[in-house]
Amino acid sequence: MKGRRVAIIGTGQTVHGKRMDVCYPDLVREAVMAVYKETGLSPEDPDGVVCGTMPSMMEGIAMTQFYMADAMQAVGKPILKTETCGSVGVSVAHTAYYWVASGEADLVLAVGHEKMNEGDSQATMTTVLEPFYQRFFLAGAPGVFSMQSQQWSVRFNIPEAKIREAATHISIHHHDSAFNNPYAHIKVHLTPDDVNNAYVITFPIRLYDVCPNSDGACAVLFASEEWVKKLGIKPAWVKGVGYRGEEQFFGDSDKAIWQSAVEAAKEAYEMAGITNPRKELDVAEVYNPFTYQEMLFYECFGFCEFGQAPDLVLKGVFDRDGELPCAPSGGVLCTNPIGATGLIRTAEAAMQVMGKAGDHQIGGAKLALAHAMGGIDQFNGVIILSSEI
Repeated sequence: MKGRRVAIIGTGQTVHGKRMDVCYPDLVREAVMAVYKETGLSPEDPDGVVCGTMPSMMEGIAMTQFYMADAMQAVGKPILKTETCGSVGVSVAHTAYYWVASGEADLVLAVGHEKMNEGDSQATMTTVLEPFYQRFFLAGAPGVFSMQSQQWSVRFNIPEAKIREAATHISIHHHDSAFNNPYAHIKVHLTPDDVNNAYVITFPIRLYDVCPNSDGACAVLFASEEWVKKLGIKPAWVKGVGYRGEEQFFGDSDKAIWQSAVEAAKEAYEMAGITNPRKELDVAEVYNPFTYQEMLFYECFGFCEFGQAPDLVLKGVFDRDGELPCAPSGGVLCTNPIGATGLIRTAEAAMQVMGKAGDHQIGGAKLALAHAMGGIDQFNGVIILSSEI
C-alpha cells in the first residue's frame, strides 16, 4: 500500500569539503537553516525529525541524534535515528517518506551529516569487518569494490582496456560537472593521462576512480499533500521507493548481478509505474563512489543489458547531454560526507524535477531516480521523484 501522497518541498546543503572553518554542530545547522530559508518555514513547523550518520565509531560521538538535536532545531520533537552505513542517506529519506505516508506526521525534516576529516574513515571501514575472515584482505571500501569490479568484468568477459577507458571517461566527466555545482567538494579538470597514470589504490581502481573524504550536511523537508497545497509551491512528488539488503559476508552473494540493487530498483519502478527506465527517466543521481561500480549500477537498474555499460558510457549515453544524464552534480565521486551522501542524491534529484539545480540543471527534467548503497556492500535503496503528482 502506498499510503498518502508525499512530496519533497525543499532542500538545503552545506558547501561540502574540508570544513575546518566550523564545528560539527554548526555544519549541521548550516544545512538545516538553509532548507528553512528556502521554504519560508520555521523549525516549529515539522512534526518530527529523521537523522542519520555513519556508525558512532566513525563519528567519535555516540548517539549523534541527541548531540545534534539543538543544531537540527529538534529539541522537544520526536527524533528517529537511521544507520545503514553508506546507504544511510536514502534510508533517512525513506523513513521520512513513510512517516508522512502513514499519516503519523504531516511534515518531517530529514537530515544527514558527516564530518569525515575529524575522524579516520578508512580505519573504521577496515576494522568494522568481521575479524576472523574478511578484515584481513578486504582493506575497507576500496578493497571490497575492487573485488566487485573484477567479478563483474570477468563474469561478462569485458576487456580490461575497455573498462579502463570507460572508467576514465566517467572520472573526467564527473569531476568536470562538479564545477557547475556550488556545493561540490573536488573540482578538477582532468586529462586521460591524469586518470590513467594516477597511483593505484586497489587494482584496478586508481586515485581518480575513488570518492573523497568530505565534511558536509544535507536537509530535506518531506510534506503531505495538504502542506503542498497550503504553501502553493512546485514540489518533487515521491512516486516510488525500494530497498533491499543481502548477506553481510561479502562472498556469500553475487555482486556482478547484484540482487539487492536489482530488486530495490524493481520495487521502486513498480510503485512508480516505470517499465523502461532508460527511456522514461530524465536524470539519475546514481550513488557512484567508484567509477567501476557506477557502470555496474547502470546494468542493475535496467539502463542497459549486463555487460553493455562500458560501451554505452563511451558513446556518451550517460553524459550530461546524453540520453539519460547520470550524476550531473558530479555525484559521490566528487562529494562524499557519507552520512549525508545518499540524502544529497535525493536532494539533487528533487532539485532537478523542481527546476532548482542551477548551472547543472537538466533541461525539462520531470522524472528522476536517486540511489544509495551501503552496509558491507549489501544494501541498496532507490527513490523515484516526479514533478507531476
